[in-house]
Amino acid sequence: MGLISFLKSKFKKKDEATEKYNQGLEKSRKNFSNKLQNLSNRYKTVNEEYFEELEQILIESDVGINLTLQIIDEVLERSKTEKITEPSKINEILVDRMFLGYASKGDVVNELSFTPGTPTVLLVVGVNGVGKTTTIAKLANRYVKQGKKVLLVAADTFRAGAIEQLTVWANRLNIGIVTGANEADPASVAYDGVYKATHENYDLVIVDTAGRLQTKQNLMAELAKIKRVISKEVPEGPQETFLVVDATTGQNGVIQAKAFAEVTNLTGVVITKMDGTSKGGIILAIRDEIGVPVRFIGLGEKMDDLTEFDLDKYLYGLCVEED
Repeated sequence: MGLISFLKSKFKKKDEATEKYNQGLEKSRKNFSNKLQNLSNRYKTVNEEYFEELEQILIESDVGINLTLQIIDEVLERSKTEKITEPSKINEILVDRMFLGYASKGDVVNELSFTPGTPTVLLVVGVNGVGKTTTIAKLANRYVKQGKKVLLVAADTFRAGAIEQLTVWANRLNIGIVTGANEADPASVAYDGVYKATHENYDLVIVDTAGRLQTKQNLMAELAKIKRVISKEVPEGPQETFLVVDATTGQNGVIQAKAFAEVTNLTGVVITKMDGTSKGGIILAIRDEIGVPVRFIGLGEKMDDLTEFDLDKYLYGLCVEED
């Protein structure tokens, strides 16, 4: 059984989470799956032109040029070896390769882990405008609902309004927040937050950091300093560093991911605004470029629309047309 048939069988009865993926990926599915189907309908057997058009579909879906060329080469080679000429079977091989390419990078545990008596510290990085503050609020909301005591730390002290925005979210969620003055030392604010967390029995500390990429050396030094002061209170912390990327920025998002991966040890990526893009391949491109898993994706504007990334549901929502 090919992956497309497997996914159709697996999600024949859609639960709420699968339906959320379907709705959130509707624009991407129309751009990708519909184009695949239309391509198949125009060719009785595959040829060089077919693969050229297939390559274009992948590139236009933000899978990325390098990964696209690699996928096409592998699909073409397999089609020749196994003498496969039917477009529908080629599309099956294509989706299989997309799955294996992502999964081969390693197992993924989406949820944060917690150790009794020690707060889990999560650094959140990302350029301005990607939805970083809202993502922090959604993550906080997720773990508050799981019964965790959550503290926000406003260590992005240089962006106008960042402290105020995070404070508004903390008040809405009725959780603690640590702030500093505008242009205060971010590491000092981070330390104050983690100190509070360790002495007041918080389970989770989410630290907002600056999103400046113009000077990588400065950013690297700033993040390194933040990590050093956090480790004074939580020796193994920060345990997680998430990068927030806006799906609608396409290949710019991939470039951002590569840049942040160069300056800090990312443990996960959060993709926002997946429901607003028609180019859902960015998830595959980021995983291929930096090897870091996508841990959560945003499929809407509501607080509960930040959901765990599920590769099966993602490929089903992206590649499988409704019968």
